[in-house]
Amino acid sequence: MERQALRTLVLSTLRGIAPEIEEDELASDRPLRQQVDLDSMDWLNFLIGLHQALKVDIPEADYARLHTLDKLLDYLAAKLQARGPG
Repeated sequence: MERQALRTLVLSTLRGIAPEIEEDELASDRPLRQQVDLDSMDWLNFLIGLHQALKVDIPEADYARLHTLDKLLDYLAAKLQARGPG
């Protein structure tokens, strides 16, 4: 999956949790939860939504690594690449 398509899917999933987000105002290198004001339950629902959409496992041990949009996209892209086509 190309990075832009992945970004679009991630933001679409995020919009399902926080419909008020302004995509153009999100900084890729700043903490995503703070920018969107997600509590821990919203964050968990967001990650579950990504898991369901992409069929990628996101272990709880990795949650802390996913603090910015860039880090999240890098992580998901690596997971998708490791999984291979299909």
